[in-house]
Amino acid sequence: MVVDLSDFDYVLPPDAISQAPAEPRDASRLMVIDRAAGTSHDHRFAELPELLRRGDCVVVNDSRVIPARVMAEDLERRCVELLFIEPIDSVRWRALGRPGRRCRPGARLTVGGELGAQLGILATEPDGVRIVERRDGSVGDLLEAHGVPPLPPYIARHRKPDIEDRERYQTVYARVPGSVAAPTAGLHFSEAMLGRLRAGDIEIHAVTLHVGPATFRPIKTARVEDHPLTAERVTVSPPVAGAVNRARREGRRVVAVGTTTTRALEGCGNADGTVQARDGTVSLYITPGYRFRVVDALVTNFHLPRSSLLVLVSAFAGRELILAAYRHAVEAGYTFYSYGDATLIA
Repeated sequence: MVVDLSDFDYVLPPDAISQAPAEPRDASRLMVIDRAAGTSHDHRFAELPELLRRGDCVVVNDSRVIPARVMAEDLERRCVELLFIEPIDSVRWRALGRPGRRCRPGARLTVGGELGAQLGILATEPDGVRIVERRDGSVGDLLEAHGVPPLPPYIARHRKPDIEDRERYQTVYARVPGSVAAPTAGLHFSEAMLGRLRAGDIEIHAVTLHVGPATFRPIKTARVEDHPLTAERVTVSPPVAGAVNRARREGRRVVAVGTTTTRALEGCGNADGTVQARDGTVSLYITPGYRFRVVDALVTNFHLPRSSLLVLVSAFAGRELILAAYRHAVEAGYTFYSYGDATLIA
């Protein structure tokens, strides 16, 4: 199925991009999008326990955002920004670097001044990712000492996040470090909200998908299906796979919290809708025409134009319905993107 990228564009006023999260977490707004009826309705996220059904199987992504952004200097004291993506071992990581001309193989960088941590660029991979080696210790220790939360560039303070961002750009159930961007649908959940869901006989289970930078990159190819979407690390444990499969056998809904959870479940799904346990990677790219096998409902934020995430939710609910809902969201004053409001697509 050939899909034109221009079909996934919309107009968003700059002041609709949220610069700060709602307080408390579940104070954000929630648009409920009904796929069967082709309608949308305005709610508050705090109403979610009443909007879900008893027996629903809610699946979240418990990946924890690492302090992946580090500011370094080259030998001429010029600034270099590094975004550490994933480890190869304790001293070598894959990372993005800019400006690229200061991150060529052989370049040497320091973090924290002349006597600070010493880094070397070992190689450049075909997609532009650098292999970075720390020469005097572990990269993990470097990130803990000098790294900051990797806020998206549309948040004005992304280079100098607030202290509060270390906690708020993280879900309350984050457990496994590894993401370079938050699974943002989960930012709306508080511990109290999770308790209310469980009290309503709603199951909550966690998979782990470490979010990489490719997830949030805009599509630049004219045809959506030509866009390369990098594989991401995933863990679906046998107990969680069993819980999802049991819910499906019993006719209960599987509700994915976030597009990353959706990619994990569908990427580990079989043709009959069962989920297989996995500890590896998932490379599934969901575009219109894809037949969803596992996920019945989706909690997710409002996504960037021309992004693989907008393509995914359009595949789930239909492009026309999603874009109509987005137009209403703009008119009704919803806030967009990572720290913005949410949708429940059912």
